[in-house]
Amino acid sequence: MAVTTYGDISQRTANWAVKTMLEHARPVLVLNQFGRTYPIPKNKAERAKFRRPVPFAAATTPLVEGVTPTSHKISYEDVEVLLQQYGDIYEISDKIQDLAEDPVLANAVMLAGEQAAETEEMLLWGVLKAGTNKFYTNGTQRTDVNTVWALTDQRAVVRSLRTNRARPVTQMLGGSPDSNTTPVEGGYIAFAHTDFEHDLRQVAGTAFTPVAQYGSRKPLCPEEIGSVENVRYILSPLLEPYPDAGDAKGSMKSTSGVKADVYPIIYISQEYYATCPLAGKGMIKPTVLNPGTPSKSDPLGQRGYVGWKTWWAGCILNEAWGACLEAAVTAI
Repeated sequence: MAVTTYGDISQRTANWAVKTMLEHARPVLVLNQFGRTYPIPKNKAERAKFRRPVPFAAATTPLVEGVTPTSHKISYEDVEVLLQQYGDIYEISDKIQDLAEDPVLANAVMLAGEQAAETEEMLLWGVLKAGTNKFYTNGTQRTDVNTVWALTDQRAVVRSLRTNRARPVTQMLGGSPDSNTTPVEGGYIAFAHTDFEHDLRQVAGTAFTPVAQYGSRKPLCPEEIGSVENVRYILSPLLEPYPDAGDAKGSMKSTSGVKADVYPIIYISQEYYATCPLAGKGMIKPTVLNPGTPSKSDPLGQRGYVGWKTWWAGCILNEAWGACLEAAVTAI
């Protein structure tokens, strides 16, 4: 196991050390705010099953006098998820605790908490981009894609959502830790990588309304950049593309310079996806063992640890209520 030692953190004896730490790259978390959260009670099960009745079809055939119509059964659909455990650990020495000028232990605790949140965000991104309701800016599969997003692509996705009776998003997760929700102005929401912003603004043209022009309308989160018709766009650098997964790049962005990178754009409606943490105060359980605590495995207390663990699962509740549009982006 790698140990952060005193030699890894050099003192700056020839310079004045400013006491305030520099800002660091914090995770950008957007996906977990808009899905439903269903905490699973502790000591109950490792699987969660969502169950919904299948709607009755419209009864458009006239009744015949004196004839009882054919009866039907109620049927249900199940969506099942399996909780998995995730976590990480960092080790530091007692020499760092005693001699280093930087608050290493406090920084490790802060970074571990951010890592835990980013882990859940990336796990959820994997769930959403694997959805089966797929659209492509050109062609019929990912390897064909080498063109940018177009307004007609969005309209095709929205038509699909409306055809399948997908409701606009009207609530999001609040800022409190108890999974409460807060109401928001209704609309469909799209998530994409920040590389997509140039094409969104250029191609949408006057159809694009930036957040600065919302007036009394409030953005859903700081990462919302604007809206196109009835879709609000939220961008994050964490929502990574498939490198070199498309066709010949042409003028598109490419990791290798040969094939176009393919960017998933996820469109969602209300109740499209859900997350299932383990309920209770320990949704994300941190662990801090200070150096200097003797134990059988460390008689002199020379090592300390900062770590975290959590149980988490995510799933798509209804494939028809969301969509993944795969697009290339312009190289600029």
